[in-house]
Amino acid sequence: MISQFNAKKAFLSEDFLLENDFSRLLYHEYASKLPIIDYHNHLSPKDIAENRRFDTISEVWLAGDHYKWRAMRTLGIPEKYITGNASDQEKFQKWAETVPYTMRNPLYHWTHLELRRYFGIEALLTGKNAEEIFQETSSMLQSPDYYTRGLLQKMNVRLVCSTDDPIDTLEYHQKAAKENIEPRLLPAFRPDKAYAVENTTTYQKYLQQLSAVSGVEIFHYDDLLEAIQNRVEYFHTNGGRISDHGLEQLYFFPLGSYHIDSLFQKLILGKKLSSEEVAYFKFHTLYELSKMYHAKGWTQQFHLGALRNTNDRMLRVLGPDTGFDSIGDFSQAKALGAFLNLLDSTDQLAKTILYNLNPADNEVMATMVGNFNDGSVKGKIQFGSGWWFLDQKDGMEKQLNALSNMGLLSCFIGMLTDSRSFLSFPRHEYFRRILCNLIGKDVENGELPADEAWLGKIVSDISFHNANTYFGFDLQH
Repeated sequence: MISQFNAKKAFLSEDFLLENDFSRLLYHEYASKLPIIDYHNHLSPKDIAENRRFDTISEVWLAGDHYKWRAMRTLGIPEKYITGNASDQEKFQKWAETVPYTMRNPLYHWTHLELRRYFGIEALLTGKNAEEIFQETSSMLQSPDYYTRGLLQKMNVRLVCSTDDPIDTLEYHQKAAKENIEPRLLPAFRPDKAYAVENTTTYQKYLQQLSAVSGVEIFHYDDLLEAIQNRVEYFHTNGGRISDHGLEQLYFFPLGSYHIDSLFQKLILGKKLSSEEVAYFKFHTLYELSKMYHAKGWTQQFHLGALRNTNDRMLRVLGPDTGFDSIGDFSQAKALGAFLNLLDSTDQLAKTILYNLNPADNEVMATMVGNFNDGSVKGKIQFGSGWWFLDQKDGMEKQLNALSNMGLLSCFIGMLTDSRSFLSFPRHEYFRRILCNLIGKDVENGELPADEAWLGKIVSDISFHNANTYFGFDLQH
């Protein structure tokens, strides 16, 4: 039956996701060849600086990939073959058996795009050809062209910003800078642990580490700020120009609602804060951090709306961040607007990117950014790209449409991977195809003029140039 069916389009053809001639023109002539700036990901700086060689495709493709893990668990595959002690080949075999069942999940597209773009493999991955593909790809990974930097260069990646704790040494960023490694590697400041005060024992241990690296003895809240400022300066010296924060929501209180050092003293003594005290501590610390970023000319990112570690049993077995998070339904608008307004009222609001995980908040975020764009910087406040559960076709289209309807799509700084995998960069291609198709359909419907030069410029800007200018990376096209 399959052989008798003539599909209108071949799967993953060169015109994948591109539904008309103008879409195809925009993608192939204006988007496809542009370099990639990946300004937020979770790649290992050590792996980049040392140009790691992966022994098998399982090491580079399955380790740390929560998307794949969740799919395998849903199919009933035992944890042994996911995060357990099965061999790399056994894990790959189970993933290959899973792939045909992922149809209509973005994993099906990503899997085959990645096999094609990195390894030139056009076969559809199944349990039957798993051994052959495992051996072929694992053999290719032994070539220097397939070490970490080679994999990035295959996708024309010019710059990546890792995600780094304030206590990180940044030794691998320093090595990369000293050796002028390509692609360029820059740090991003992720101080979530500096205000993660729910568990006082864990927090006290973190303060000891922060004190050691900063050279500041931390006995009072002002000492904490001094230690953090020390690390902001250290990151800045090492090329850091971006911060990032993962939060359920931003909080707002009138300043002074609690005596902040009294709360800090309770933490020092190991006393548990109430839920409202925790929220105030986060708010106050984020407020102080945001002022530091503004003073340094940084961009701050807020990833909002994840409900994390919901499965206590699996948290005990596997630990955090192992694929048991979901979209949360937190209230966002009122406190977010008040927080940004507090900073703006003294002209200390840095360039800001807002990401939401709940698609119900798309229009909230798209309109919120307009409240604080003040003409000082093009697109100063950004509605960030579809993130985590939303970085698929439907999620991207909804984000792009909300931004178009409520703001200026032309000022958008585009896509990022937010990934731990060196094989995830075809997601930039995926995004660019979706963007070009949306605009191309508008042209076909007579909703936009068929102005190739202008629409080509807008697509090019969103794909590369806007981010390059916004962050001041000064990369040459």
